[in-house]
Amino acid sequence: MKRHPGNGNAGTDTVALDRARLAAIVDSSFDPIISKDLDGTVRTWNRAAEQLFGYSAEEMIGASIFKLIPSHLEDEERDILARVSVGDHIAAFETVRQLKDQSYITISLTLSPIRSADGRIVGASAIARDITALKDRERRIRVLLREVNHRVKNQYSIILSMIRQTSRGDHDLATFEQHIRERIMALSASHDLIVSADWEGAALSDLIAIQLKPFGHDEALAFNGPAMMLKPTAVENLGMAFHELALNSSRHGVLSGKHGTIVISWEIAEADSAVEFSIRWDEKTSARFPVSGEPRSGFGSVILKRVAPQALNAVGEIIREKCRLIWTLRGQLTGFAADHPRPAPFP
Repeated sequence: MKRHPGNGNAGTDTVALDRARLAAIVDSSFDPIISKDLDGTVRTWNRAAEQLFGYSAEEMIGASIFKLIPSHLEDEERDILARVSVGDHIAAFETVRQLKDQSYITISLTLSPIRSADGRIVGASAIARDITALKDRERRIRVLLREVNHRVKNQYSIILSMIRQTSRGDHDLATFEQHIRERIMALSASHDLIVSADWEGAALSDLIAIQLKPFGHDEALAFNGPAMMLKPTAVENLGMAFHELALNSSRHGVLSGKHGTIVISWEIAEADSAVEFSIRWDEKTSARFPVSGEPRSGFGSVILKRVAPQALNAVGEIIREKCRLIWTLRGQLTGFAADHPRPAPFP
């Protein structure tokens, strides 16, 4: 008697094919997929689980899932197994697991019961997802929000000081408004540099360039110094200092069109047991500055001689000669630098 095609072992072949497909899907998943008995004995362990947890399938199949459980979370795992044993499906929740190298990761874990052919619950299927990077981003966002809050409050204080000091000058309303606007825009430019670097700080050369750009006369400017990343506090205070120096020059010096040069230089050097940083604004003109001796009292003078030095735990000095103005600021490198470059010969 001839057998009809498809009879005989067709059903068995279909079941085997379905199982093979399912196994292939599980093994190719980017997320660890693990099955375990109700006592925690591991029964399947896909490639993603090997990559994430560090254990091979040979090491884990037949071993206890408690190899991955930190000691303080063992009760959590027992509770999971107990809930699954009565048919609970456990939606994604955050927990911590221990890798083969004994380090910890944060994962999102989802569990479902596994039933036998007769409907009995015989184990649990778990899908894990590494969310360590996500948690790190969330923590970084919280840190940045605190930093933003701190910076905003600091900006308010600076702006109030600008208004108070500027109002002491002999200005009409239009001049007062112009000076306040210019100073706030300079502060905003420094702030933009900090934000563009994720609140880490900014390169000193970028800060100088952005503060002097509105004043033009690029041909009279020269910068000399090693590459250096400034802390946010240093960016704010040096930004204000450069703006005030440039503003003074635009009224009385090189940036007003007088023949001359402005050289801004900085260096890092060993000094006793510390590493020191110094920066210098050296402006020479072909004509005399209008006033000899120390600058008159005003917001610029306050920034250069008191605010910036105090904020950076440094010492500021202004020297005004007939045709020359020099401002220097010296302090420990740790007060200025976002990173700490090795001292190098000054170029």
